[in-house]
Amino acid sequence: MPILRAGNRRPLSRILAFSGTLSRQRGNGFSFPRRSAEHGFTLIELMIVITIIGLASAAVMLAMPDPRGRLMDEAERFAGRARAAHDSAIVEARPVSIWVSGGGYGFDARRHGAWQPIGEKPFQVERWSQGTIAAVASGAGRDRIMFDTTGLADRPFDIRLTRDDETATIHVGTDGTIRIDG
Repeated sequence: MPILRAGNRRPLSRILAFSGTLSRQRGNGFSFPRRSAEHGFTLIELMIVITIIGLASAAVMLAMPDPRGRLMDEAERFAGRARAAHDSAIVEARPVSIWVSGGGYGFDARRHGAWQPIGEKPFQVERWSQGTIAAVASGAGRDRIMFDTTGLADRPFDIRLTRDDETATIHVGTDGTIRIDG
């Protein structure tokens, strides 16, 4: 006699077979249908998940800032250091110069009749960030501007920084003022 569920007159084996949890075959070759979840994911489902992961990772990459920093930040850093060189020339009563090239910039002080590099911070030699192109208005490969002991520059000086599609220009006036246009 088959086992009956309470309150129902159908045998338990038929109830289990209908829900797909009973997988034995009957004598006439008929097998109970299995649930589709037992077969795993379909190719379409996997492709959709991979596409969503790809779109999410692309959004994260676009939202991340440039590891080199902004070009305007680099221009402001140069302008700040140039302002410090200007102030140093006045305070120390010694001419200070800034040399600029395509690879970077540095600071020199006039000592014993010759230009000598300044080694202490913030006047150490600095390289431009990767991808930054610096051009001086004179067109020379390396150019120099000098601040005298009163803080006046020997001539006006312009540096144009370019990276990708950004541009910033640093103007040093003969009166020692420093301005950034970008």
